[in-house]
Amino acid sequence: MSDVLIPQDCWDDDSEGAISTWFFDTGDMVEKGDVICEVMNEKVATEIEAPDSGKLTIKAEAEAAVRKGELIATIESA
Repeated sequence: MSDVLIPQDCWDDDSEGAISTWFFDTGDMVEKGDVICEVMNEKVATEIEAPDSGKLTIKAEAEAAVRKGELIATIESA
């Protein structure tokens, strides 16, 4: 199983961001490198890619506030 985390270099400061949209749903199969969601903060929109291939389980819903390093999903290897 792989964790999907908000990258530490996602934005410059320690402010919160928000998941603006998920491009897949829980239970969907994703491939390593697929853009699975977009995270926004005041200054930056960042695409989050799947770190592995497998079945996606979303842990943070769209519009949820998130911080760098936070777990937002898991991917169970196929």
